[in-house]
Amino acid sequence: MLTYRQAGVDIDAGNELVRRIAGFAPKVGGFAGLVPLDADRFLVACTDGVGTKLDIAIRMNRFDTIGQDLVAMCVNDLVTTGATPLAFLDYYATGKLDVDQAEAVVKGIARACAEARCPLLGGETAEMPGFYPDGAFDLAGFAVGTVTRDRLVDGTTIAPGDVLVGLPSSGVHSNGYSLVRRLLADQHLSLDLPLADRSLGEHLLEPTALYVAPVLDALPHHPVKGMAHVTGGGFENLDRMLPDGVAFRLREGSWTEPAIFGFLRERSGLPEAELRRTFNMGIGMALAVPAGAAEALVSALPGSVVFADLVEAPCTASK
Repeated sequence: MLTYRQAGVDIDAGNELVRRIAGFAPKVGGFAGLVPLDADRFLVACTDGVGTKLDIAIRMNRFDTIGQDLVAMCVNDLVTTGATPLAFLDYYATGKLDVDQAEAVVKGIARACAEARCPLLGGETAEMPGFYPDGAFDLAGFAVGTVTRDRLVDGTTIAPGDVLVGLPSSGVHSNGYSLVRRLLADQHLSLDLPLADRSLGEHLLEPTALYVAPVLDALPHHPVKGMAHVTGGGFENLDRMLPDGVAFRLREGSWTEPAIFGFLRERSGLPEAELRRTFNMGIGMALAVPAGAAEALVSALPGSVVFADLVEAPCTASK
């Protein structure tokens, strides 16, 4: 049985690093950092990348969607604080610049920024001969925004009895690809393999969903107490917004999984706990609300469902 750690990514090591550096950067461990601008406003900033999903794009010679992954991984983190994006910057690094490839990537970034209401301010293109293999490149993104103190979403009022409303993911998003790629190699799987209505490669390149617009439109009208972007570490991300003494209990079968997760479950043989610790499994963003407010929020967010209950810790269902 192949695990995420065996594929080269150690979630526990990442958690340990967060613990060790918390003293250097007190805000570390959340989804974005906040700096007070004045008595009423915070500047919010975050950064992320696309990871080894880039390898799938390179193998398929398709670069028009990977820009959305970069933007989404950043702005979805940003919006968990209730912040409105102000600007996005990108960093594109390669050994030898392929102008057509870079243009396609940046065009995707610009398109996603427009959808996320986040202007593309600029970026950096770094050409480093001999450092990257031929045809390879890397991406990093940086998003900044602002939120007023009265609109800040920080999870401090979350309590047992609240529920989690989940927005659907579009697929694997941009996490877990080291395990996916190891699985492809070990089982000699082709990216052309048919899966449901598309090829396996097309499922794996499905871009990360952008949640900024629906979330920001909903926040003024609903009592959202906390938010979590479900990325690396799967459902363990939910713990990052929960105060001490609160845990979550999933409502099994309450959400629909994209077809790619059934494929990964069957092919990997991983137990459910390991799958949920690696992938988003169909829930890309979670919003904590009082139970009595859940129905109205679900109506306001198309495709969303109540997928978990918040209970008193300890609760092994959340680990």
